[in-house]
Amino acid sequence: MFMDFIRNNKIAAGILTFVRLYLGWSWMTAGWGKITGEEGFNAAGYLNGVVANEMVMEQYPTYHAFIESFALPNAGIFSFMVAWGEFAVGLGLLLGILTTAAAFFGIMMNFAFMFAGTISSNPFMILLTIFILAAGYNSGRIGGDRWVIPYIRTVLFRGKLKGAGLQGQAV
Repeated sequence: MFMDFIRNNKIAAGILTFVRLYLGWSWMTAGWGKITGEEGFNAAGYLNGVVANEMVMEQYPTYHAFIESFALPNAGIFSFMVAWGEFAVGLGLLLGILTTAAAFFGIMMNFAFMFAGTISSNPFMILLTIFILAAGYNSGRIGGDRWVIPYIRTVLFRGKLKGAGLQGQAV
């Protein structure tokens, strides 16, 4: 019953719009601050802190190894990906375009930050993002998804849906 409400109800779409706008603004401003920062954003300091964090080493040894042997040596690429990723997630959520994709990548970044030992606002953002992901299309109904998703379903996947036996199902 709750899932039907959150996925199909217009009132839920309105409530989700406020949640989406809050999350979008949070992500976009965080990313924009990193992109336009005077000294430039560099994730190396943060990544060194993750490597030095014994809790991360004990609780998440695979993640610790990934940070130490891959992310830290490529800190410049990760700095770029974090700053522009945060901005893109925020923009997608604010505009309501590819909302569930933006929410998915946002929640993945939140979990990555939490695995690294950073708590901050991440658990709260994850909680709110779960509702957006559960609502699917309805979370972007009052936004650009109102036009983008039908276009994707009808124009881009027109022939592929019929051949895959997915015609009439939500994509």
